[in-house]
Amino acid sequence: MEQQIFFDALGDPIRRRILALLLDTDERCVCEMHGVLDASQPKVSRHLAVLREAGLVLARRDGVWMHYRIHPDLPAWAYRVLLHMKDGMPPLPTSESQTCAPCTAQ
Repeated sequence: MEQQIFFDALGDPIRRRILALLLDTDERCVCEMHGVLDASQPKVSRHLAVLREAGLVLARRDGVWMHYRIHPDLPAWAYRVLLHMKDGMPPLPTSESQTCAPCTAQ
């Protein structure tokens, strides 16, 4: 992974918050993230596309739902940067009440 691509992907606060959310769980659905981030689903999806193209996250389709997780092959230096970044951020809401009903109904 090129460092320039990695750090460019971290250039937006919403993308940093998405990564912080994903560091806390195995994977999350887009509908869950947009609720927690208080951002529209299309906006969150656009930011996830940037992160996916940069190689920071992987996507998995489950019917109509898209689930994302931190790329398991992320270089160790990049993972450490993400952890340090997350440590410097205010905590994000992660309660079960933020979970998308359609995703959990399956």
